Amino acid sequence: MSEQNIDWGNIKIAVVAAKWNSFITDEMLGAAIHALKNKGMPESNIFVYRCPGSFEIPLVCKWCLEHLDVDGVVAIGAVIRGGTPHFDYVCDAVTSGITSLNMSSSKPVSFGILTTDNVEQAEERASVDKGNKGAEAAIALCEMIELKHAIALRGGK
Repeated sequence: MSEQNIDWGNIKIAVVAAKWNSFITDEMLGAAIHALKNKGMPESNIFVYRCPGSFEIPLVCKWCLEHLDVDGVVAIGAVIRGGTPHFDYVCDAVTSGITSLNMSSSKPVSFGILTTDNVEQAEERASVDKGNKGAEAAIALCEMIELKHAIALRGGK
């Protein structure tokens, strides 16, 4: 299905971004919003919510799906490895939570969560010059919305 078949001006998206590691997530959030606006979505159809950290992202995404009239959610966070197993627990929880939402909801949640070994890797992945992962997550969400529409049209629903 081509994107011409979707009126992006009527699509509504929530973007949930962690405040923790904001020097990374702020860049990703800005790039995600820019990518959505480039699709033709008005800023008034992009709802931004900031949560404390990446661990809380799945719950806030769930609330957005339950309480807002949105077509999908972009999840943005940055988990940077430290010297304790905390990194593994947070990464596992966020991945499982977002996967669960994708399987239980009829609306997509894209995974814009960086899981890096160090700050330098996170900065590189948030860099606009090298392909900002926030923008990539927003574009992936748009592709999923297009795919859902294509499947629904073929199925007659």
